[in-house]
Amino acid sequence: MDKYPDQMRAAQYLYPPIDPFDQGMMSVGQGHRVYYEQCGNPDGLPVVVLHGGPGGGCSPSMRRYFDPSVYRVILFDQRGCGRSRPHASVTDNTTWHLVADIEMIRKELKIDRWIVFGGSWGATLALVYAQTHPDAVRHLVLRGVFLMTQSELDWFYGGGAGKFWPEVWGRFVSLIPKEEQDDLIKAYHRRLFSGDLPIEQRFGRAWAAWENALASIQSSGASHEGPSDYARAFSRLENHYFTNAGFLEFDGQIVEHMPRIAHIPGTIVQGRYDMICPPVSAHRIAERWPGVELLMVRNAGHALSEPGISAELVRAMDRIAKL
Repeated sequence: MDKYPDQMRAAQYLYPPIDPFDQGMMSVGQGHRVYYEQCGNPDGLPVVVLHGGPGGGCSPSMRRYFDPSVYRVILFDQRGCGRSRPHASVTDNTTWHLVADIEMIRKELKIDRWIVFGGSWGATLALVYAQTHPDAVRHLVLRGVFLMTQSELDWFYGGGAGKFWPEVWGRFVSLIPKEEQDDLIKAYHRRLFSGDLPIEQRFGRAWAAWENALASIQSSGASHEGPSDYARAFSRLENHYFTNAGFLEFDGQIVEHMPRIAHIPGTIVQGRYDMICPPVSAHRIAERWPGVELLMVRNAGHALSEPGISAELVRAMDRIAKL
C-alpha cells in the first residue's frame, strides 16, 4: 500500500511528478495482460520498479525516486492487481510467472541490462529474478527486505508483530473463530476465496488494514482503508502467495542462492523499526553479499513513503547514476 500519513512530508525528497511517455497493456500468456508504463528519459539508464504486496500495484508516486533526465523508468502492475487483467485472479499467478513477465517486458522493450528496484515483496521478487537472470541485472536496489520464509510469516501472522500492536492484532484476529486462530493465513484464505463477494471484500479490508496499520513508524494503529476492490485484490493475491510459501522450492531458498548474485552490486535501504519486514532479513542477505551497501535508517519503519526511507532511496539512485 502507498498511502500513509507521512507521505506528504516525504515528498520533499522526491523528484517532481512526471507523466509516462509510453504506457499500455502487454499480453504475457495464460490469458493475463499486465499494465506497464515508461517515464523519464527514453534513452536513459533503465530501471524497473517492482511493487510490493503481492498485489499492491504501482502508483505515480513510485516514478519520483529517479532523476527523470537520467533514468528510463519502467513500472508495471503484476498479474491480477492494479490495472492488469483479469483483476484479482490467482490462476496462473506464481512467482515464476512474474519472473517470466519481468523478463518478457525487458525483451519487449529491447533493454539489455537494467537496474532492478523493489521493496517488501518487490524486494523478494527482485532477488528471485536476479538469481534466475543474473546477466540481465546491473544493480539491485532493495527496500524493506522480505525473503519469503516461514519465520517471517510466523512473525507477522503468528503473533510476533502483534506483541507490539496488541489492540490492532486483536482486531485482525477477532474476525476468526477461536478454533481457527492457530493458522490465520489459512483461516483468511477460506474467506478471501469463499466465492461470496461481500465476505471476500470484508476480509480483504481486514487483511489489508492489519498490514497498513503497521507500515509507518508514525502510525497510531488506525487503518486507512482503500476501496473494497483494491483491498480484495491485494489480500487475495498476498494470501495466495503466502499460502503457497511464495512458490519457492524450499524454505530459505533466497538466502541459499545468494552466491548466484554475489557479483551484482546492491543497495539495501532498511527501516530499523520495520514491523512488517524486520531488519534481520536484510542483515542475513548482506552477510552473503560482498557487493552490497546496507543502509539502516533510524527512526523509520516499513513504508516506502517514510521520509528517511525516501531520502536514502533518492540518494542511492543519484549515486548510482554517477557510476
